[in-house]
Amino acid sequence: MASSMPSKKQKKNQKHDKYSLSDLKTLGHQLLSSRAHVNNLPLLLSFITPSTRPKYALESLLSLQSFFIPLLPQLPSSTVSSSFTSDSQGDPEFIYRTWVRSKFDDFVQSLLDIVICSQSDDSLREVVLDTLMEFVKVGNGGNFHSAIYYRLLHNIVHSSLEFDDILLELLASKYFKYIDIRYFTYISFEKLSRSIGANDISDDRRERLDTTGVNQPESSLDLSVHKLSHLLSRIPPLEGSDDKAEYAMWNPAGIFTEKENDKGHTGKQRTGESTNIKVLSPANIAKKMKLKFTKAWISFLRLTLPVDVYKEVLVNLHQVVIPYLSNPLMLCDFLTRSYDIGGVVSVMALSSLFVLMTQHSLEYPNFYEKLYALLEPSIFMAKHRAKFFQLLDSCLKSPLLPAYLAAAFCKKLSRLSIAVPPSGALVIIALIHNLLRRHPSINCLVHQEDGNETTKDITGAESGASDDSTEASSPSREMSSVKPSIDPFDDKQTDPLKTNAMRSSLWEVDTLRHHYCPPVSRFVLSLENDLTVRAKTTEVSVKDFSSGSYATIFGDEIRRRVKQVPLAFYTATPTMLFPESDFLGWTFKMKDKDSSTVLDNTSKENDHISAKRSRVEETS
Repeated sequence: MASSMPSKKQKKNQKHDKYSLSDLKTLGHQLLSSRAHVNNLPLLLSFITPSTRPKYALESLLSLQSFFIPLLPQLPSSTVSSSFTSDSQGDPEFIYRTWVRSKFDDFVQSLLDIVICSQSDDSLREVVLDTLMEFVKVGNGGNFHSAIYYRLLHNIVHSSLEFDDILLELLASKYFKYIDIRYFTYISFEKLSRSIGANDISDDRRERLDTTGVNQPESSLDLSVHKLSHLLSRIPPLEGSDDKAEYAMWNPAGIFTEKENDKGHTGKQRTGESTNIKVLSPANIAKKMKLKFTKAWISFLRLTLPVDVYKEVLVNLHQVVIPYLSNPLMLCDFLTRSYDIGGVVSVMALSSLFVLMTQHSLEYPNFYEKLYALLEPSIFMAKHRAKFFQLLDSCLKSPLLPAYLAAAFCKKLSRLSIAVPPSGALVIIALIHNLLRRHPSINCLVHQEDGNETTKDITGAESGASDDSTEASSPSREMSSVKPSIDPFDDKQTDPLKTNAMRSSLWEVDTLRHHYCPPVSRFVLSLENDLTVRAKTTEVSVKDFSSGSYATIFGDEIRRRVKQVPLAFYTATPTMLFPESDFLGWTFKMKDKDSSTVLDNTSKENDHISAKRSRVEETS
C-alpha cells in the first residue's frame, strides 16, 4: 500500500503554522536587538513568498527591511561576495557581511517574486514595491542601485502580468516623477529592448501589417512589448532646461551630482580639502536626459511591434517623442518605412514625417507621389482623417509647387467629391478653393474649353514641369486625339505627372451645385463668389470642415437660423381637394343629394360616338 508523502510546499506551510504573528514580531525584535540572533534571518526570509498569508509576509518584511537598511552601505557587492580571496577567508567580519549580503540577495529575489505575482494581495504588492525602491535608493553604498532597479523592470516586463496591471500604474504614478528614476528607466528600457529584439526572430511582421484590424498579444514577446510601450508612454516629458527648472530626485546624491572641494574646483580631491556635493545644472541634466531618452526610444522602435502598439506610437510620435530627441532625424528610417506601407499607417506617419521635413530639413523623395496615392474614398471615413486633411492642406501650400502637381491634386479631389459623404465633399470644396487661390496657373480647370488655344497653354504649363522636350510635346499629340466632351483625366494613374489633369476640368464640382445636401450646394455657390472677388476673400480654414460627419451637418442645420420659412398660405379658403386647373377638361359636380357624380365630358364624348356610328350606318 503506497503512502502519500507530503509535498515540500505542504511541509513549509506546516512549519509556518507553528508561528503566530506575535512570534514573528518577537523574532524580528531579537534580530534587530543583537547579532546573536542572526539565525532568525533565514527563518524570517522563509515567510517572504507569494503563497504566505499577507499578514505574515508583511510582518516579516518590515523586520527584514529594518535589519538590512542600516547594513547596506557596509555590505560588499554581490560580485565580491561570490569570490573569497585568501586574505579575506580568515576575516570573520568579512565572512559575516558576505553571508548577510547573500541573504539580502535572496530577500530581493523573494520580493520580486511577490511583486510580479498577480495572485498576491494588492496592498502587499504595493508595500513590496516601496521596499524595493528603498533598496534602490540606498543599496549601492548610499547611491542609486541601478542593478536592483533593472531586475525589477526586467521581471515586470518578462512576467505574465497584463500591461494594465496595478503594479505598472503604481510604478508610474509614484516614482516616474523623479528625474533620476526616469534616467535609469531609459537606460533599462534600452537594454530590455535589445534583449527582446534578440529573442524575436520574426523580422517580417512589419511588412505584413494588417491595417484594418488590431492585433491582440499573441506571445510573451508581444506582451513584453505592450508593457514596454505602456511604461514609456507614462514617463512624463522633461519640464524644461532653463536655470530656474527644479527636478525632484529620488536619491539627491545620485547620478546628477558632482563633487566640489572647498576651493571651488571639481575633480580629484586633494589632501586636506573637504568635498561638497553639487547638483548639476538643469541644462546638463536635460542634455543627459535627452541622450538616454533618444537611445531608449530608438531601441524600442527597432523592435517588431504589434499592430495596435505600432499605430499608437505613430499617432503620438510627433507630440511626445520628436520634440525631446537629441537628433530627430534618427527617426527618418522608421517613418519612411511606415509611410511606404500605405493605407491608414501612412496617414498616421504623415504627421511626424511632415514635422521632420518642415522643421528638421528632411528630404524625402517622391513624397507627393505617396501623398497622392493616399487620396482614396476610404480616407474620408478614417479615424484620423481630420489631422490628415489639415496636413494635406499644409503640404499643398507652397507657391513653388509645380502646376501639374497642384492640378493633379485638385482634379483627384474633385473626382472624389462625387463618391464621398457630404462631410467629405465639404472638405474637398475647401481644399479645392485654397488650391485655386494659391496657384493661379491651374485656374484653367474652372472652365476648360476644347480648342487649340487652351491646348497650347496647358502643354506649355506641363512642359515647364519636365526638362525632356519629348515628354513636353507628347501631351499636345495626345490632346489632338482626345474627343471633345471626353474627360482625359486618368484617376487610376498613380503618377501625378501622367494623370492629364491639366487638360481636364472641375466638372465634378459643378455637379455639386445640385447636391442633395443643402450645405454642400450652398458651399459650392460661395466658392464661385469667392473666386470671382479674390481681393475681398481669404483662404478657407480646412480645420473647420476636417472633422465633419452626418451628425455635425445635421446639428448645424438644426441650429441654423432660417430667414424665410415656407408656409401653406391661401388667399381664399379652399372649397375642394383638387382644383380644376389640375384636371383640365374634367368637372366634378353634384346634381342633387341623391344622384351620383357624373362626368360631363364623358357624356359628351358618348354622344359624339353615337352620332358618328349613325352616320356610318346611313352611308352603308
